[in-house]
This record gives sequence, C-alpha cells and structure tokens, in this order.
Amino acid sequence: MVRQIFETTVGGKVLTAEIGDLTGQANGSVIMKLSETTVLVTAVMSTKTDPNLPYFPLSVEFEEKFYAAGQILGNRFSRREGKPTDEAVLSARLIDRTIRPLFPSHIRNEIQIVVSVLAIGEDDPDILGVIGASLALSISDIPWNGPVGAVRISRNAQTGLLSINGTYTERNLETLDFEVVTCGQHGTINMIEVGAREVSEADIMTILEASTIVHADLVTFQNKIVAALGKPKQEMLPPVIPELVTELFTTTYHTRLHEQLLAKTAGKQHLHTLKKEFISKLQATDSTLSPVIAGNFFEEMIDEAIHRCALELGVRADGRDFDTVRPLEAHVGGISPVLHGSGIFYRGDTHVLSVLTLGGPEGSMAIETIEGPERHKHFLHHYNFPPFSVGETGRVGGFNRRMIGHGALAEKALVPVLPPRETFPYTIRLVSETMSSNGSSSMASVCASSLALCDGGVPITRPVAGIASGVMMSGDKFVILTDIQGPEDEHGDMDFKVAGTTVGITAMQMDVKVAGVSMSILRAALEKARLARLHILETMNNTIASPRTHISPRAPEIILIKIAPEQIGLVIGGGGKTINKLKETSGVEEISIEDDGSVYITGKNGTAQKAATMIQNMTRVYTVGEELQVTITKITAFGAFAKMDDYHEGLIHISEVTGRRLETLEGILREGDVVRVAVIKADEGKIGLSIKKINPNFVDTTTT
Repeated sequence: MVRQIFETTVGGKVLTAEIGDLTGQANGSVIMKLSETTVLVTAVMSTKTDPNLPYFPLSVEFEEKFYAAGQILGNRFSRREGKPTDEAVLSARLIDRTIRPLFPSHIRNEIQIVVSVLAIGEDDPDILGVIGASLALSISDIPWNGPVGAVRISRNAQTGLLSINGTYTERNLETLDFEVVTCGQHGTINMIEVGAREVSEADIMTILEASTIVHADLVTFQNKIVAALGKPKQEMLPPVIPELVTELFTTTYHTRLHEQLLAKTAGKQHLHTLKKEFISKLQATDSTLSPVIAGNFFEEMIDEAIHRCALELGVRADGRDFDTVRPLEAHVGGISPVLHGSGIFYRGDTHVLSVLTLGGPEGSMAIETIEGPERHKHFLHHYNFPPFSVGETGRVGGFNRRMIGHGALAEKALVPVLPPRETFPYTIRLVSETMSSNGSSSMASVCASSLALCDGGVPITRPVAGIASGVMMSGDKFVILTDIQGPEDEHGDMDFKVAGTTVGITAMQMDVKVAGVSMSILRAALEKARLARLHILETMNNTIASPRTHISPRAPEIILIKIAPEQIGLVIGGGGKTINKLKETSGVEEISIEDDGSVYITGKNGTAQKAATMIQNMTRVYTVGEELQVTITKITAFGAFAKMDDYHEGLIHISEVTGRRLETLEGILREGDVVRVAVIKADEGKIGLSIKKINPNFVDTTTT
C-alpha cells in the first residue's frame, strides 16, 4: 500500500489529505480527514466523448453508509442503504455548484465525483467533500480550473464568538444566529449557502470577506500537493464550428437576434423559436450538420448578445431597468375552506401557490442519518416544479435534486420566524406548487409560503420575502440585475437568492457560471436585494400584514402539557391500556408523549382539552399544606379513606380528625360525607390528610 500524507490547520484543527493507490483506477482520489470524520473522494472521466451532447455530463454522488457511524441500518427488512437522504442530496449539490463553473464549458466526456463517507465524528463531512473534490480533480488529468477552498463559519448568538467548521455540538441551531458556507479562490467566491436569524447585510459581508482568507490558505495547501503529485491535464479542444454556421449567423441572425433582445419581450420562447429556425435553415443546406453543435453555438451567441446589451447598451431582455422588480400580486385563501391556509404569489410570469397543513406530532418526519440519533422534523417545506409550469410535457409526480434543494432553501428562510413548539405545538407542512415559472420560483415559494402561514394563523414573528438577482460581467465591468428572468437566469453569470424580513436576512444562496465574483459585486448585490425585498414585503403586507388570530376550524386542536418524566408510565399504563382508555373516553385523535414529559394532545371540538384535564388530574402532584374538599369513601378502625379526584385517594388517620382523642369514627364520619382537609403527607404516592389541621373542633362542631 502506497500513500503520502499532507497536513494543514484550519480553524485550529488539523486537516489531513492522504493520497495513495487505494483507488488506483480513478483519475484522481484523496482521503480527507478532520478529527474523526473521514471521506474518500474520487474523480473519474470517461474516455468517450459525445460532441452531440447538448450539456456537460457532470454528476456528483454523496454516499452515506451507516458503518461510518458504527451503526446498522434500522430497517430490519433490509440492512442495505437505499436512496440518498435529503442531507446527502444537499451535500452533493453543494459540491456540484462549487466545481461545475470551473470546468471548460465544451467538455462532453462524462465526469463523476463520488464522495464516500468512511467515518463520521463531530465534524460535518460536507466541507471535506468539497475540499476533497477540489483536490482529487486538481491532481488528476481531468481539465479543471481549480483548486478552490471551502469553509463553514457560524456565530454564537449568545457569546458573539465565531466558529470555523464548527462541530455538530457547536452548530446547535438554538444558539446560532447565522451559519455561512462559502467556496472560492483568488479572493472571489463562487458558491454561498447561508442560514441566518434576521442578520444584517453588513454582518454577512464581513463573514464573506473573512472566508476568502480561509479559501486562500486551502488553495495554497492544495497547490503544494498538486506540485508534488499532480498529473498533466488532458488537452481537450473545443469543437470546430463549421464555416456554414458562423456565416449564416453573421449575415442573417446576428441582427435578428439583437432585434429580438431589444423587443422587450419577457421569457425565452422567442429566442428558442429563432434558434430552431436557425438550425432548420442550416440543415436544409447541409443535412449532415449536427443540430447540437449548431444549437450550442447559437446559445453562445445569445449569451454574448445579452451581455453586450446589458453592459454596453444598458438594456435588459424584457425592457426593465436594472433595479425594477416585475409586477407583483399577493393573495391569501380563496382556494377552499378545507385548506388550513394558502397563499398565492405572482412576480411577473412566475406564479406560486403554497398550501399550509397543520397536524400533531404524529405528522412529523422521522429522520435517520449517519450524522446522529433519529430526530423528528416538525416543520416541512416541499417544493414542486411540474412540467406545465414552463409550458412543457413530461413526467408528473416524484421529485428531483433541484426540487429538494429549492424546498430546503425556502424552509431555511422561514424557520427563523416560526413560533417555538412550546407556544405552537403543531407539525407544520408547507407545499409550494410552481404554477408558472420565469425566474426564481424558489424565492416566490418563500413569499407564497409566508402568506400561507399568515392566512393559517401560524404566529410567525414577521413575514418573509425573497428575491433573485443576477450579474453580467466582462473583465472589471459589471451590472447587477434585480429580479432575473428567462434569458438572464440562463445566460447570466450569477444567480444570487436572498430571503429575509424587514429586520434582516434569513437565507441566502449563490451559484455562478464564472470562476467567482468579487466582494464589490456581492456588496452591491446584497444592497439591491435588500431594497427589492422591502418592496416585495410592502405588497405582501398590503394583503395580510400579520397572522390571523385563529387557526382554521378545519385544523386540529393541539394542547401541550407537561408531566414529570417518571409519570410517563402512569399515563401509558401496562400495554398502553391507560392511554388507550384516555383516547376512547375523551375522543381525541392522538396523544404523543416525549421523553422529557411533554404531552401533545391532538383533537377537535374540545376533545383535546378534555383529555388534557384528565391527564392533569391523573398526574397531579399534591403538596403538603394544600387544602381541598374530599369525599369519604371508606371508614376503617384506624381512619377514613377519602377521594381527592378521579385518580387520587388519601387517608385521614383517626388521630387527624379532631383535636381530642377518638376511639372510633362511628357517628362522626360516614361514607359520602364531604369534608375540607389539608395535605400533611405526600410521599411515594401515599397521601395523608388532616381535618383537624383546618378545624381542630371538628367533632364538637359535628356533634352540635
């Protein structure tokens, strides 16, 4: 076994890169280690190229195996891992979004990056995956313009201390006010992922600038390894464009393309129609000409023309100025009273319907991953993108990585304004349906979901809105485009999504098609996004400015009560008999009890309150000195038993009836008598009661 080990320090922890012959058939591979977390990253490029392929065939797989956590998968019917978890999909997207813009655009060989988590400790493997992919590509013979650095920076809301690549414990969401993941090189950034609790643009910019310092150290580290072990890159020349193609475009379609772009038409259909016409004319002249090569060339010309219009003429594809948001509409309710809440948001030709459903804890989603013990999600946002939303036919149903990513981004944007479970003990599910798409339906889903939450009476702190900005760059010159649509999204250099409230940012995401964007671009884009967000929030607030005071009558009633953990067995009973009897008697739908003694009761029409009262009575803890009325149930030689409530009984010893000595209780107390007593003992379930503590002359009074 051959291996070479390289080390550097990041955030006070040792980062190790091990390169050897374990995966000798891959073009490039590396084992990355940070404390106990270890990942293997391989990069492989196929030997075959397909010049007729209309896209770059890059795939990134993030493989989680439960052996990495010293566990056997929980499903007893299959101990083999199945489809990737959402967390694995998001980690793969993080890597893909970072490395994709650094490949030559003309490559048509399949390239696959596989990140295999070999062991997991307290450090998240996703950052290791990005650095490992960068290094595996850099030392391989695959053409790639890396390396890049990657870092996660978070801030503790209580102490204000920053953490670089913090552990799972340090990243406890209850203590953080932001978490920023960035990737980049040479002082620029090419991938951003942010979750924040209404943090200012200035604070985010400070972290973005600081992250570039970490990137530089990591790039230097990787370059030293490349200098020692790197392979010469394969030469892959771009396809030769036939003269017939360039001549037809120059003589006829160059002018027509600019006319179309200056026609102030929204969307992309008019450009696609012109492209089809261009390809048809070429094939009519030469039937052997590849339509893909011709189509790719035309797309490049669209790209150049859109950049030229924006940078030189100051013109956008749909005629707006650079800062104008398309026409907005916001609506709530109106679909059906069956729904617990709904919101519809229009921004130009992008239309999204979001629907709210409220349920009990049983509606939460159990999550089993290698990153820790099973946990439950009580807030879910799902995003759908049916083919009709872009005027196409295709497979309906199911979901893909893009839908998972967009849904997670909107979910991240909304989490900071949700009420705590202690005050709103519901499982909340939002589903955003993209009805029409022409630019940033993910940010429209944030707006529509915020409207649906308000419509459904979920007591959020403030509405949330989102906007996508873009940039057109050429050398040092650039222009920021607010609210990108159609061709700007497809041919622009940056997709910069920012969501937040009137107070600050709650989520951010950036992807680019260039090697990276500068701090000056990011600073300008953040400010323009802030102004656009406030403009959108004004429209939303004109429709519904705050949550309704009551949830839908169709939604279940949920009550949260607390019992002592040691009383859980009492409420459940042997074989669940007690809790099942409670459900049957009260008519509730569900009673869920958590390990800390939290009891969530789900019902309708007052049944939840009935069950809550029954459980509170069952688990009531009486304290010494407490006074109450009781009913005598049994007389004995040593005293009387008394019913305190439906679940508790106490003993009034004969010596506690009156101030003088009694030989018998005959003629003094009878079954059914109601008397006032004080609690004098409450120990291990045994309760002692006293009449004389309240009325020392009880016998004399009774006799009289």
